[in-house]
Amino acid sequence: MRLSASPTRIIGMANIVVVILAIIGLMVIPSSGQAPTRGHTAATAQPQPSASQPSQPPIDDRPPGVVATPEFARQVKANEAGLVPVLMYHRILKKRHASIDRTPEQFKRELERLAKRGYAPITAGEFATGDIRVPAGKFPVVLTFDDGHESHFGLDASGNPRPDTAVGMILDVARRYPSFRPVATFWVNREPFGLRDAGQQAAAVRWLTDHGFEVANHTWSHANLAAVPKKKVREQIARLERLLHRLGGRPSTTMALPYGILPRPKKLARAGRWDGTAYDFDGVFLAGAEPSVSPYAKNFDRGAIQRIQSNGKKGECRIWCSQYWLEWLDRHPGRRYVSDGDPDRISVPRRLRGNIAPKRHGQVIAY
Repeated sequence: MRLSASPTRIIGMANIVVVILAIIGLMVIPSSGQAPTRGHTAATAQPQPSASQPSQPPIDDRPPGVVATPEFARQVKANEAGLVPVLMYHRILKKRHASIDRTPEQFKRELERLAKRGYAPITAGEFATGDIRVPAGKFPVVLTFDDGHESHFGLDASGNPRPDTAVGMILDVARRYPSFRPVATFWVNREPFGLRDAGQQAAAVRWLTDHGFEVANHTWSHANLAAVPKKKVREQIARLERLLHRLGGRPSTTMALPYGILPRPKKLARAGRWDGTAYDFDGVFLAGAEPSVSPYAKNFDRGAIQRIQSNGKKGECRIWCSQYWLEWLDRHPGRRYVSDGDPDRISVPRRLRGNIAPKRHGQVIAY
């Protein structure tokens, strides 16, 4: 995919830099006309499960869909063949220890920017499967967090998310911007959110999944999957799946590659089995360094989905981190994914119809 001449030439180098930065980061860790509304029924809330049982499906808080028409799609400038920013976060720290860290102020500022510009969060699992339910005229964004750091999530004495965590800040922005759906994806390792007690781990996973967040696989010990034998690749992934099962989580539908590095062969990251435990992901995510193509596009690769590191425009990030790409998408609105509000249709400008995967042609509305 060629987004623009200059950024594309450095994508390969950018991905290498992302890997290097991630390794360094780990080394320093301190520890008008409207379409008719489509019917939409929310699931009934269930009692909280025990740690040994999978949590019940969360209430579906996504907006009801509309029935899109060519006229309506044209009106909202729908382009569901467009690019989607999948943002990658690591630690949220008052004092940054590595370039991939963000301060609470930087994080909140980026969330508010997204909310003000019309972005609506979805999970990585929803994105990978094309289950995108975003209000008409809005833009999907995927907020993803690697490594399950304690700054991502924690419960206070009352059992509520601490306001100084990423989840607390997401909820705060969502309260002030109602169209900013408070969801994100957390890819964790063997000590989710810095917790060692199994009961606390289970409570964290339960709260997140019951409130629409996704908790999924980032391998057992953050191994470089290209540097270990095939059996170890499968073990790294399957052991983490076992942990999530013990904690009451549902099977992961997505995973993020440690350092963004694929194993050899690549397919080992997507599906496999070890010691009786199987895994089969809808999407495998890289570590950079550009927006992802639409999941409906014929060149969408579920086994290597692009992400964008959250950062400013200094140093290596001057042309491939979140500030650059969000500004780029603002300057090129015709390249950005714009929802038609209809989860069952894929609306695109007529000139882009050929970009959609053949298996989805029956869903296409071209205008």
